[in-house]
Amino acid sequence: MALKVPKAGGPDLFKAGYKHMSGLEEAVLRNISAVGELSEIVRTSFGPNGRNKLIINHLGRLFVTSDAATIIREIEVAHPAAKLLVMASTAQESEMGDGTNLVLILAGELLKRSEHLLTMGLHPSDVILGYEMAMKKGREELETLISSTLESKPIPSAAQIATAIAPALASKQPGSEAFLSALCAEAALAVMPKNARDFNVDSVRVVKVLGGGLSASKVVRGMVFGREPEGIVKKATKAKVAVYTCGLDISQTETKGTVLLKKADELLNFTRGEEKQLEGYFKEIADSGVKLIIAGSGIGDLALHYLNRMDIAVIKVLSKFDLRRLCRVVGATPLARLGAPTPEEAGMVDVFETVEIGGDRVTVLRQESGEKTRTATIVLRGATANYLDDLERSLDDGINTIRILLRDGRLVPGAGASEVELASRIAAYGAKTPGLAQHSIKRWAEAMEVVPRTLAENAGLNAEDVVSNMYKAHSLEGKVDVGVDIDEAGQDGVVSAKAIGVLDSYAAKDWAIKLATEAAISVLRVDSIIVAKQAGIAPPKQSGHWDDD
Repeated sequence: MALKVPKAGGPDLFKAGYKHMSGLEEAVLRNISAVGELSEIVRTSFGPNGRNKLIINHLGRLFVTSDAATIIREIEVAHPAAKLLVMASTAQESEMGDGTNLVLILAGELLKRSEHLLTMGLHPSDVILGYEMAMKKGREELETLISSTLESKPIPSAAQIATAIAPALASKQPGSEAFLSALCAEAALAVMPKNARDFNVDSVRVVKVLGGGLSASKVVRGMVFGREPEGIVKKATKAKVAVYTCGLDISQTETKGTVLLKKADELLNFTRGEEKQLEGYFKEIADSGVKLIIAGSGIGDLALHYLNRMDIAVIKVLSKFDLRRLCRVVGATPLARLGAPTPEEAGMVDVFETVEIGGDRVTVLRQESGEKTRTATIVLRGATANYLDDLERSLDDGINTIRILLRDGRLVPGAGASEVELASRIAAYGAKTPGLAQHSIKRWAEAMEVVPRTLAENAGLNAEDVVSNMYKAHSLEGKVDVGVDIDEAGQDGVVSAKAIGVLDSYAAKDWAIKLATEAAISVLRVDSIIVAKQAGIAPPKQSGHWDDD
């Protein structure tokens, strides 16, 4: 009689309420289908013709965007395997700032292609081995496709930077890429350090002001705050600046006290001491030559009265992040106590003024001197708050792309050209590889086609024709930079990516291929899913109606 082998994780092993799924059908294929659904959601948002998603999150906030990082962050993915992909995409966002959608659709396609091999009986370890070999070979081949380099020594010109980042912005804001890339380049060059590799993305900030059109947007050398100063002084030039993180008000005691007042004079003099002390503080500050105070907390009415009387401008900045950035701009040290700053603690600003932008009064702190400013602000104008939010996300990607290109300026052909060339070379490499791994190497090569295919589909072209025309140009004519022509200028839907200036960052693409393949391998390595019962206290069972007691 044959012994019955108990299934791993049987009913006696776990507490009640646990779910356990294992095996090819239950775990692996279900994971692949969940990941496929996630990559399908963002696939239609890929490239310049990608469509926007309208998402309303759990707080009721509205998002209209085609940025994959924002989409997956707001839809709150619950499936554990799909979460692995979300993590890979988040890693791409934090490391490169762009290419998040590429990671998702590539990883999704790699898993879809592996499904057929697994159902045919190939072991997941063979598929994983093939994918690892293909990734290693693919990254080596990608390095040979570099078509040009953005040199960071000497510092590149605004035109060079704008041309290099235009394709990254075109995929988010098609039609506006030339204007937006010029804005990003101008802002980046305004804050560029002597060594371009030390460029910091935090030095460029974005302020959104409703109204006007996108063409009314501009770069301000300095900082812009979307609020007016608190006092009556609205302007100062060559002003000494003091930054306080504490509240500008009469200090409150920590304990409650009772005061017994016996005479009318005592009542009149009750707050006189505190007022004198506060006046003393501000007189001390005024005597030290401070013309502008930046407060990181509340400002009392009495404090405002003294500041107005002493002709000192004051602005409230409640964001700790902005306050730190502002200290860097004016060269001041934030003080946690009231009193005059020492010469080392005080900062300087050339121009402090209140200007009107489209009906909104905003405060500008500007450095006029010839030396480079420490912060540049892009003032964005647009019709709706959602549009401005999306523009801000696009500019964030653009500034991050500048950071990557200044550290590694290598560029590879875009528009799906690099992916088709890799697919062609890896397929040839797979054909020469002995063993079962060759099947998954070929599948990895096929998965690369998802980029030109998606670009063509989103542009309304016949994907099959476009991809076959690209293969023809790459293999027969040796044109490694031929990509998808989304403008349909030619007859066969393909165009030289280099000729139209569509070049992608090599570092971002290399990182995306690595992360996508590793995410797909992580999902393939899973053979069972164990889900614990959700923690939570069940409401007590009530017998009868509680009012009957």
